Amino acid sequence: MRPLIDQIVGAVKRSGGRMELERFRALIQKSRDSLFEDVDTLTELVIASGVPLEIEGEEVVLATHFRPWREETFCIVDVETNGSQPSRSQIIEIGALKWRNGEIVDRFESFAECSYLPYSISEITGIMPEDLEGAPPLAKMLPKFKAFLGDAIFVAHNISFDYNFVSASFERFGLGVLGNRRLCTIELARRTIEAERYGLGHLNIALDINTLVHHRAFADALTASKVLEIGLKNVPASVVTTEELIDFTKMPVKRARKLIEAL
Repeated sequence: MRPLIDQIVGAVKRSGGRMELERFRALIQKSRDSLFEDVDTLTELVIASGVPLEIEGEEVVLATHFRPWREETFCIVDVETNGSQPSRSQIIEIGALKWRNGEIVDRFESFAECSYLPYSISEITGIMPEDLEGAPPLAKMLPKFKAFLGDAIFVAHNISFDYNFVSASFERFGLGVLGNRRLCTIELARRTIEAERYGLGHLNIALDINTLVHHRAFADALTASKVLEIGLKNVPASVVTTEELIDFTKMPVKRARKLIEAL
């Protein structure tokens, strides 16, 4: 499903952010993994994954291609886990907040039931086995988080870890692959902020964010939201839409810095 989503988003972007519905359906038909998959069902699954696609009459529109990033809803996420591999480990805590135009508009914070918590994880996070006693199982917590996330932009510091872990967890519990557009605050910071290092702990101090707790999910999400806010202040004016912002965080650092210096 992930390759299909990436192909669809890439194709719609190359088409100027909108595509005829019949052409969109043909793309899914060509890209589907199995001959037994129904095109209409796949279309619904792609949209339900969090991809900001909207059907307008006879066209499919990628909303983030046209929406100004200043009007966007960003969901800054951090997860704590009992190991590093999604196939062998699980999420033990999710902290997230929705941020729009400089304001926190909603928040999500929850432990998850876990039968095995290595001492090394407790040392890093401060989370103890008793903290997880009585916590909701992932089968109940993850659907609530998916509903909270909606189709907001998924933001995290070192996003590949959090995004892939959440996506694998969604799939494991029958919630489908995670398809939300994503933005990494490390990559944004590297292009917009001068710093010796770009780890969240270092930026927390260097940027005078000074969140008191580190390696707890909501606290780290809050710190990352401040990094996002500071970084966005330095984004060049030529970057207007959400997709342009995502592309900006992926361009070579020197090129991005030159765009800023040219202002």
